[in-house]
Amino acid sequence: MPHIIVKLWPGRNEEIKKSLADRIAATVAEELKVDKGDVSVALEEVAREDWGDKVYKAEIKDSPNLYHKPDYEYE
Repeated sequence: MPHIIVKLWPGRNEEIKKSLADRIAATVAEELKVDKGDVSVALEEVAREDWGDKVYKAEIKDSPNLYHKPDYEYE
């Protein structure tokens, strides 16, 4: 506990993805006052052309669990 899933467009190298996951884990651990070893972070790449249907409409738009909303929309 907790487990974080980050969905992003493809194109970042493994070093960048590992750094991002480490920083997210550290921040989450600090904010929730848990050990960093208790935090897991997954990165899922989603093709740009699939983002609107697979991520925005399915998980972002109208989600009551979203605490930080993006400045963009998909129709």
